Amino acid sequence: MAPAASTSASPLSRLLLVSLPKPGAARHPSSSSPAPPCQQDAAAGGLVLRRREAAVAVLSTAVLSRFVLPAAAGAADGGECPLEVAPSGLAFCDRVVGTGAAAQEGQLIRAHYTGRLEDGTVFDSSYKRGKPLTFRVGVGEVIKGWDQGIVGGEGIPPMLAGGKRTLKLPPALAYGEKGAGCRGWEPTSCVIPPNSTLLFDVEYVGRASG
Repeated sequence: MAPAASTSASPLSRLLLVSLPKPGAARHPSSSSPAPPCQQDAAAGGLVLRRREAAVAVLSTAVLSRFVLPAAAGAADGGECPLEVAPSGLAFCDRVVGTGAAAQEGQLIRAHYTGRLEDGTVFDSSYKRGKPLTFRVGVGEVIKGWDQGIVGGEGIPPMLAGGKRTLKLPPALAYGEKGAGCRGWEPTSCVIPPNSTLLFDVEYVGRASG
């Protein structure tokens, strides 16, 4: 079930995922003339890569950004976090237990998040926009796994303000058979493919005014 309109213009709640780059948007640098041979600059001591070496460097950077950097970010935030699975199928782990008030159903709250597919692909992040998501929690404004993962229930404690929690949502508590961010009939056109299990790192900032 798709979430209803939220109080904040957010890709998470509107299913638009507008912060994502369009497919095929990335371009590799090219040149009409062959790259100069590898040579040493006597003044600076720098190296000019040949075209083949440059291609290898670009490929290596892409591989590192996909696999190594996300792992390093996880380690910086406390490393691996063992997940507990609730009866609903929602799994959670508190990386940081907050010290503020607990989230309550119906409250208008603010939360930062990063959403990932199971293969580690980041599909959305409020941190990149520099603004937390503002929504009313526990009333269906966002996907079910978010409501339960923040307010709690079924063996899951509510998040406390200032807390950081990792959530693993089965498809039934996320975007289900339809997926999200789809631009056509083919499942491959979806930013979140149908029947996707999703991972969210959520930071409960606290209650919002209004």
